[in-house]
Amino acid sequence: MDEGGSRLRRRVSVRKRDRPSPGKPRQEQEEEEEPGAGGRRRRTAEAQPLQSNDSEEDMFGDYDSFAENSFLAQVDDVERQYMQVFERGKLAAGLSTDGLRGDGGAPAAGGFAASETDAPARNRRRREDASAQLGILDDVPSSQGFYFEDLGISPADGGNPCTGERAWASSLETLNEELPQNSVEQHQQPDDSSSEVRSGSEENRRKSLKEHLKSAMTGNARAQTPVFSRTKQLKETLLSEEISVAKKTMESSSDDLGPFYSLPSKVRDLYVQFKGIEKLYEWQHTCLTLNSVQERKNLIYSLPTSGGKTLVAEILMLQELLCRRRDVLMILPYVAIVQEKISGLSSFGIELGFFVEEYAGSKGKFPPIKRREKKSLYIATIEKGHSLVNSLIETGRIGSLGLVVVDELHMIGEGSRGAILEMTLAKILYTSKTTQIIGMSATLSNVEDLQEFLQAECYTSQFRPVELKEYLKIKEAIYEVDNKAENGMTFSRLLNCQYSDTLKKMDPDHLVALVTEVIPNYSCLVFCPTKKNCENVAEMICKFLSKEYLKHREKEKHELIKNLKSISGGNVCPILKRTIPFGVAYHHSGLTSDERRLLEEAYSAGALCLFTCTSTLAAGVNLPARRVILRAPYVAKEFLKRSQYEQMIGRAGRAGIDSVGESVLILQEKDKQQVSELISRPLENCYSHLVQEFTKGIQTLFLSLIGLKIATNLDDICHFMGGTLFGVQQKILLKEKSLREITVEWLRYLTEKGLLQKDVVDKPKDESFHITKLGRASFKGTIDLAYCDILYRDLKKGLEGLVLESLLHLIYLTTPYDMASHCVPDWMIYFRQFSQLSPAEQNVAALLGVSENFIGKKASGQAIKKKVDKDIVNRLYLSFVLYTLLKETNIWSVSEKFNMPRGYIQSLLAGAASFSSCVLHFCEELEEFWVYRALLVELTKKLTYCVKAELIPLMEVTGVLEGRAKQLYNAGYKSLIHLANANPEALIRTVDHLSRRQAKQIVSSAKMLLHEKAEALQEEVEELLRPPSDFPSVEASSTEKA
Repeated sequence: MDEGGSRLRRRVSVRKRDRPSPGKPRQEQEEEEEPGAGGRRRRTAEAQPLQSNDSEEDMFGDYDSFAENSFLAQVDDVERQYMQVFERGKLAAGLSTDGLRGDGGAPAAGGFAASETDAPARNRRRREDASAQLGILDDVPSSQGFYFEDLGISPADGGNPCTGERAWASSLETLNEELPQNSVEQHQQPDDSSSEVRSGSEENRRKSLKEHLKSAMTGNARAQTPVFSRTKQLKETLLSEEISVAKKTMESSSDDLGPFYSLPSKVRDLYVQFKGIEKLYEWQHTCLTLNSVQERKNLIYSLPTSGGKTLVAEILMLQELLCRRRDVLMILPYVAIVQEKISGLSSFGIELGFFVEEYAGSKGKFPPIKRREKKSLYIATIEKGHSLVNSLIETGRIGSLGLVVVDELHMIGEGSRGAILEMTLAKILYTSKTTQIIGMSATLSNVEDLQEFLQAECYTSQFRPVELKEYLKIKEAIYEVDNKAENGMTFSRLLNCQYSDTLKKMDPDHLVALVTEVIPNYSCLVFCPTKKNCENVAEMICKFLSKEYLKHREKEKHELIKNLKSISGGNVCPILKRTIPFGVAYHHSGLTSDERRLLEEAYSAGALCLFTCTSTLAAGVNLPARRVILRAPYVAKEFLKRSQYEQMIGRAGRAGIDSVGESVLILQEKDKQQVSELISRPLENCYSHLVQEFTKGIQTLFLSLIGLKIATNLDDICHFMGGTLFGVQQKILLKEKSLREITVEWLRYLTEKGLLQKDVVDKPKDESFHITKLGRASFKGTIDLAYCDILYRDLKKGLEGLVLESLLHLIYLTTPYDMASHCVPDWMIYFRQFSQLSPAEQNVAALLGVSENFIGKKASGQAIKKKVDKDIVNRLYLSFVLYTLLKETNIWSVSEKFNMPRGYIQSLLAGAASFSSCVLHFCEELEEFWVYRALLVELTKKLTYCVKAELIPLMEVTGVLEGRAKQLYNAGYKSLIHLANANPEALIRTVDHLSRRQAKQIVSSAKMLLHEKAEALQEEVEELLRPPSDFPSVEASSTEKA
């Protein structure tokens, strides 16, 4: 061994594995092992006694070092074969000697010549056998190479015959030295005992090697390590340092496991590999090293859009998962962002050993599966996050949640979704004192109220990675926003454009001039007030772009159109077909999920350079641009809010690509005063909607508080309410009544509605409540309390004559009530669809009280005397849409048949799948609805995927939608196991229009899902084999008998 080589020290804590041989008592085996271990094991033991390595903390986890395919098992097998070659050599040598002596001890005639001729060939074959059998040792870790050097087996020897011969000789000497003396001598005994001796010596040698390997793994830090390669040496050094840090950490009860913000350096390497992030911004470093973060206090941090807020949250989540070994919940506003985040973090989960679970739409298990070892990162929408927290409280597992991260925290002040988010956070604060809450947003104003509510510290910064310049355009003049100026803006320039009369009429706002200053070399977003305006503006711009734009990345745009056709069964939107060749597309909720995903990927890659979009894109996926243009200071018919304006202009400037970002707000003279106030006013304050949204707010809250036994009497409920954001802001929000009066009023209302019931008590002061069966079903199913009694009535009526000849009746029962209330049927289409119903389907309509005669009169515009419930009629119309979609599974044909935007139909389908899941949970709590349970499980699955049965396993993978599932299936990837074991490079070659990043995300997501399912099955097996906690003991039975 090279004396100049560097010394690498690794300390590994290993639990002793005492494995007795089959058929022998443990004591006897231990007595036999001592002679076989030899002096080498004693020397290791002298340096560090073996018992001192005993530890309850096994760094190898459940890894069985003597399992069938383990490294030690392979070495064990090699050693056995090695010994067989050795014994054959010895035996052959012995036979040759016997042959020379003949019967009387004299040399036999001819024997000497034969043995001399065969010896070189035998030696060569012996060396080749040994070399082939020991090939596995080439991959021995350098930290364990010293042991094999002692045996003369060096991984560095390669295939050198001379080196191999020396190693063979050296190993024979070493092994002979380690044999007990009597067994060496016994090789000279007569042939009838030689077999028995060989067997005993082989067994002893095998035990010797096994003991040496065990000792080596515990004490290898004391030996000098041969440096096989510089790279391996550096890796070993780095790993030894981190293990040393981890060991000290565990001894000091700290959470620090490595050099990258208390995380192993592997996390830093993964960020470079997966996201290209090599260095954090200064503010990110400051935020992560705050005392409040180190002390695990709640934190709110606010920065402008594109400042890098998410990375800080991800590092904090990884600290919780890997260092503190607790689960994490991340709450995001939209399903699309949940799926994007799942795809992005699944790779980290696979590499670092934690689960990433989706809770969005109809996906998610309540309560979540309790994992044996690995921790879970739950990524959820606001609604699913609330249900998840409820289930954890109900099962007494809320303490397992170490961290909750809320993105877009300002949404707590937005309608019913804000009320649900407030309830979720209030319950966590009330029930778990060890769960940390991190909130982040780009648009927060009254942070003090939120700080008081969340008992949190606050960190703010105005950092932007790219400078943002704000402009206003009035006619042909462009002004720069300047807060120091008298009216908030200073003149910048006149727009350089030479418009024809035709162009002036078509484009009075000079949009073509504004966009052509940046495209096609840079990207641009044009925000429009309505969806229709998006489509019109995209077409108008393309009419006046020169033919040169067609040549820019022409091949990629052609591929995009082909891909849009393939995912839509040969269909493509005629507007997109005309605009994409120019690098232009519209983006709004009228597109399907598949279309949006493809367009967003093309935009990110630079094939598309201009999006005309609605304000929803600003709050959705991250699609930055060099220039952002606001077509008008309106969203639909409402004037722009400051927070909406900030979100839109925040998309300007791409970190690492642009040196500057620009925003241009186009306004008319009539809006000048309002816009001047808009750019100068602070952000809108964030106010609680808990009482304002009463059916989805305070009523639901009280029902769940009593149902979960968080608070069951008036005083406790009032105390809980004092800790909500509403409680913090009650002086502003409550003018006439006190918080206690509001509480009493709503508790009385819920009691009258049959959702709560008062307990009988002696003193009115101590009055408490318990939840009724209907109340429990409502809160478990997360049913809007405005509809819970209607749903109960509909399900009850359905039992009287449930039509199962088709799915129509069940689909009607799971069509969302809120979507039906906003539906305006096309009566001619309604009548046409009604007339095509089968007798069984018409029977469903008759049971609901909707006749063909009524629909016919509505279609012909005749007066109707008979009164029919409008909500039932509208809901049945939407049921027709869903029923047709399930039968045809082609969203384009259904869109054309009902004259509805395909994006709306997809939203209806997603809403129905989610509501079907809610109705299923509702029915599970009410015994009388047992018949619906099995039926709704299958219906929910059909509504969730709405594809042929063979594609469902593929669509379970996050990010795989119908179009992609068909491509994968046709390419031979027909199951989750196929995808999990796929090579991303092979996927790219076999599946059209699949990028490398997408392929890696699909494989990572599939692996994650497969691991989750395997873990769940293992947990189920262990649960079945685990003795019950209430199992009667023998002692207890004897006592009872006595």
